[in-house]
Amino acid sequence: MSSAHTYLPVAPNHKLSVLIPRADIDVRILELGKQIRTDYSDRPLYLVGILKGACVFLGDLIRAIPGDVRFDFMGISSYGKGKMSSGEVKVTKDLDMSLEGVDVLIVEDIVDTGVTLTYLAHVLQQRRPRSIQIAALLDQPSRRMRPVQVKYVGFTIPDQFVVGFGLDYAEAYRNLPEICIVEES
Repeated sequence: MSSAHTYLPVAPNHKLSVLIPRADIDVRILELGKQIRTDYSDRPLYLVGILKGACVFLGDLIRAIPGDVRFDFMGISSYGKGKMSSGEVKVTKDLDMSLEGVDVLIVEDIVDTGVTLTYLAHVLQQRRPRSIQIAALLDQPSRRMRPVQVKYVGFTIPDQFVVGFGLDYAEAYRNLPEICIVEES
């Protein structure tokens, strides 16, 4: 998976290379949308996007799922401003809607350690939804510290630090239309 696109790095010691081109992302999101609608039949579905990274993926995914789909956002943080998870999870923005009795799909940009999603699934389960599943654009199972079942995965990637399509490095690079690897020199 490579592309001829080159991006200007934010920091002089960063080198960016494309891991997943935009065309591949678009195709996979359409496939996920069809699979999700098939699995939930014509039942209403509530998507919970995890800020900030999942907003780009959620925006495309919600348009790929026909039928009654609603969404809200939660802010959850375990990274701060760096590349490594702090291991401490905090809620920075809670939901505006009730989840009681509804089918919930947590939408994440990337699942790596599983620390954030383990915490979040526990918090949301207390709100008595009908069901909870997880959709993630990217999965890095080699980084797992906690077991997490991701039902809908866009791409499984190796243990590399990636940015773009909503993913960031200290808030930079979220606007890249592709998934890129950040290498530091």
